Amino acid sequence: MEVHQLTPFLSVSSQLTAADVGLAASMGFKAIICNRPDQESHDQPDTDDIRAAAERHGLEWRYQPVVSGQITDTDVAAFHELMNSLHGPVLAFCRTGTRCTTLWALAEAPRLDVDAILKTTAAAGYDLTAQRDRIKALAGTHSHAEAMHTASRKRHDVLIVGGGAAGQSVAGSLLQRQPDLDIAIIEPRSEHYYQPGWTLVGGGVFERRETVRQMGKVMPDSVKWYHAAASGFRPEQQQVLLEDGEQIGYRILVVAPGLTLDWDAIPGLRESLGRNGVTSNYLFDLAPYTWELVQSTRKGRALFTQPPMPIKCAGAPQKAMYLSCDHWMRQGVLKDIEVEFCTAGAALFGVADYVPALMKYVEKYGINLNYQNNLIQVDGQAKTALFKVTDAEGNSQEVEKPFDMLHVCPPQRSPKLISESPLADAAGWIELNPETLQHSRFGDIFGLGDAGNTPNAKTAAAVRKQAPVVAENILLALKGEAPRAIYDGYGSCPLTVERGKIVLAEFGYGGKLQPSFPLWLVDGKEPSRFAWLLKEKMLPWIYWNAMLKGHEWMAGPEILNHRPADHEATQACDFGDRK
Repeated sequence: MEVHQLTPFLSVSSQLTAADVGLAASMGFKAIICNRPDQESHDQPDTDDIRAAAERHGLEWRYQPVVSGQITDTDVAAFHELMNSLHGPVLAFCRTGTRCTTLWALAEAPRLDVDAILKTTAAAGYDLTAQRDRIKALAGTHSHAEAMHTASRKRHDVLIVGGGAAGQSVAGSLLQRQPDLDIAIIEPRSEHYYQPGWTLVGGGVFERRETVRQMGKVMPDSVKWYHAAASGFRPEQQQVLLEDGEQIGYRILVVAPGLTLDWDAIPGLRESLGRNGVTSNYLFDLAPYTWELVQSTRKGRALFTQPPMPIKCAGAPQKAMYLSCDHWMRQGVLKDIEVEFCTAGAALFGVADYVPALMKYVEKYGINLNYQNNLIQVDGQAKTALFKVTDAEGNSQEVEKPFDMLHVCPPQRSPKLISESPLADAAGWIELNPETLQHSRFGDIFGLGDAGNTPNAKTAAAVRKQAPVVAENILLALKGEAPRAIYDGYGSCPLTVERGKIVLAEFGYGGKLQPSFPLWLVDGKEPSRFAWLLKEKMLPWIYWNAMLKGHEWMAGPEILNHRPADHEATQACDFGDRK
């Protein structure tokens, strides 16, 4: 928990957890204000849990949700009333603390000098210069000319939305090509995660701490970091709106926000996670619980679920299952555990060439395969899961299954930031050219990673190949040229079929196999010890030290010698200043 003091009466913080409340009480706070709406993101702690913790510690609790990027005068007035009604010191929190700080700044406008307000917020780590004119307006000294100047003065050659694997990799690739390029990244998180490692945390191979680093240590020094969430796009004005209302301009925009894990799409799931035998390797906090359950389960029924596509790393639900079964087999208890793989799909894996190798392990572990079984409800206390089961004729029925362990892969969707924006296609994903990764309607926008609508596997391996393509095409676009770097849909899924062996699935668009290594070294259609070594030892190092820094080993883009004819009419445009 990072607390930033604005006044002796009020401090602000990024997202709190229930565990943070006791620490806040020990620091002398008497009240907590939550300015973040419930269910704003998939990783957001349950507000009711935080409220209950506040009540247990004798702290006053106030819930004043404010929509990111849409702070109204009514919101400001309500915050001012809260301040007058509470006994301090008060701790207010939202996703990053920016909304709370902005509310305070605007509420204090009538009585404090604007420079004093901005100096105070800057000292607390929040740059609210974009709010200068609104603060002045509330104080009665607003200048329209100054407002226009302030709104347009922050502009970058390349603006990246998202500081995850995709956003950082593009920045690294761009800086390798043009070190003096003016780049900014919008990212609200303070931590950066190596998500592919969570499978191995859940399998007892990695420690959770090995998969996380501070965002500031990952971010390139020359990149401007807006430690805030984006709240909207204005492609016609070449602007991105931040959660505090600030507008950031760009010449080229890269959109890479990832996707949303929709835990609330399954009633009962969110409140069951981390207890009653319900877990998921898709969360940093829960992967260790998976390993605890695997170690403690000696008999009964273990269910592993997979929702309808698209999902990130489509093999991850199986990886958790195979590693669990391998441990149980080594401990001699697998014979007493009924293992079921319940997938909403109609096949074990989307690329048929790898299915025979996987089926050998399904048979070895005695796993029951249940196709077209979609998890629709969880009752953690009763330890039952409800599935919608569809037969070959399309008839459906609901089937309840008891469990002792339940590993869930949640449904996944495009973030509202994208799905409700002008950048989205009809299904809500970023509308991209599948080869150039340029937006299909806005030539100065590119996208990559999990939020794109390109028909490739949503994996970190895909991002490793996409980032150089986007970087190359951005530099062409900045010169007014059409994109010529091509992405072939490459994705990889190292399927951990047992501890020490992996089926290394590598494929591109249409399921075409794209092996990276000679057959004598790795036959991707067979389990391999070399592939395990690659997954356990080499890929994490490559991720942190090469991929994020723009070193494109075995990932250089294919660049066409001539501009594709079908792009000439629609993609060529002026990427300079718009009038």
